[in-house]
Amino acid sequence: EAIWYFYEQIAEWIALDKGAQPTVRLEAVTTSLLRDLRLVSITLGDDDDAQVIFETLNGHGAELHATDLIRNFIFMRADREGNDAGELYNSLWSPFEGPFWFEEQRRGRLKRPRLEWFVQTAIQTELKEDVDIGRLYVGYRQFVLSKNPPIPASTQLQFLTDNSDNYRSLVTGLGDDPIGKFGRRIAAWDASTTHPLALFIANCKASNEDKTLMFDYIVSYLVRRAICGLTTKNYNKVFMQQLKRVDGEITANKLAGGLGSLEGEASRWPRNDELQQACLEKELYPGRLDPMRIKALLAEIETAMRSSKTEEPMPAGLENLDVEHVLPSSWFEHWQLSDGTVANYAEANEAKLAIFSEQRSIRTSAIIRREISKATLGNLTLLHYGVNRSLQNRAFSIKRERLFAESNLHLNRRLMRAEHWDEDQIELRGRELFEIAKQVWPRPEA
Repeated sequence: EAIWYFYEQIAEWIALDKGAQPTVRLEAVTTSLLRDLRLVSITLGDDDDAQVIFETLNGHGAELHATDLIRNFIFMRADREGNDAGELYNSLWSPFEGPFWFEEQRRGRLKRPRLEWFVQTAIQTELKEDVDIGRLYVGYRQFVLSKNPPIPASTQLQFLTDNSDNYRSLVTGLGDDPIGKFGRRIAAWDASTTHPLALFIANCKASNEDKTLMFDYIVSYLVRRAICGLTTKNYNKVFMQQLKRVDGEITANKLAGGLGSLEGEASRWPRNDELQQACLEKELYPGRLDPMRIKALLAEIETAMRSSKTEEPMPAGLENLDVEHVLPSSWFEHWQLSDGTVANYAEANEAKLAIFSEQRSIRTSAIIRREISKATLGNLTLLHYGVNRSLQNRAFSIKRERLFAESNLHLNRRLMRAEHWDEDQIELRGRELFEIAKQVWPRPEA
């Protein structure tokens, strides 16, 4: 095509000058080609990424993304297939040209336009295997050309369009459909590795009730492992493995069976006994959970504590509240030990050093218990930032009065009824919150 194009252009240009000999203009063309035109021949191997090559050569400041190459690949095929490329562009591709899809999103060390993450997720959902974001164009070509016959351009565009609404709901957390609710719930948990599986569930033929239960299991897997202090490093393999296991339609029972069969620290789904131990005995905040995650956890428990008859069954703005330690982190001035004495910061540090010692005093053991208890689930709640900052390390009687005056949260009802607050009360409230937590983040027990 290129040879014939240039042949025709040169012939037309020569024909414009009626008075000159053809050889004069032919010599001019030849001189220009030999002196001014520079050609570079680049041969790509099977493992080379054309996107990287193009970005390296592009010296005009207009960055080329993998999706630019994918777009060109689609419409080049549309031309070859005799489709109306303009109509396909206007009806199916142009929605992807908006600012929402161009906005850059970071995952770990990588930063890419949202459209690239979407295309990667969509084809992973279809292929049920990993696609390297750094080789997205190559992965997309393989996705199209591996079919026999290759996927037509119009079908490619329809495939992307059909997945775009669910993906938008997933990453924004907007909407009342199951995947939108799932997106809201995982926003704090850095769960992009779940996206291919989530998109597959959203596209399946299951009822909304069954889809919601599947999403509940995924959230449960993430949150239980976070509470129990287990690693996130294997999540990409875990969720891709669940996708590969699907034979026919996916169901909640199949997904629960798949996640429940995982073993080892890198991938197991914590059972209720381990979750209970983590809630009652482990330091969650500060400790295993950052501020965003502990707020998300407490907000879901608060929502679960509300019945359909509550004036506001779905409370808003909980993520904007502060995390409050009822027994404060610096408890030394206003909070006596069970023997009526107070301790200081130096004693607390010394006690922590003795935590693994079998020979320690009753007082040291009491300090150790307090230091651990103050960061467990039973001692944590949510408060307006102004109230939280004004209370700081104050005595429980003062905190309780402010809760009566300022708080409407169900999380704080036990605190308002308590006459005093100590390690036993923290453990009792922790057990109550655990009973709610195991329902919020369910796991079918074998």
